[in-house]
Amino acid sequence: MYKFEIYKDKAGEFRFRFKAPNGQIMFSSEGYSAKSSAVSAIESIKANAPGATTDDQTVALA
Repeated sequence: MYKFEIYKDKAGEFRFRFKAPNGQIMFSSEGYSAKSSAVSAIESIKANAPGATTDDQTVALA
């Protein structure tokens, strides 16, 4: 099952990572001074990501 993990980094900031069912980290967040901010970011992703598009900025402009 996919999951978000909240943790504290060495600097004491709250971060989260998104893990695939095989345990691989798919992405991680910036640091937040408050845990509630990290939780809010996760909830925002859950609410807004289903319709997310991909902006491939590696495509050369003609």
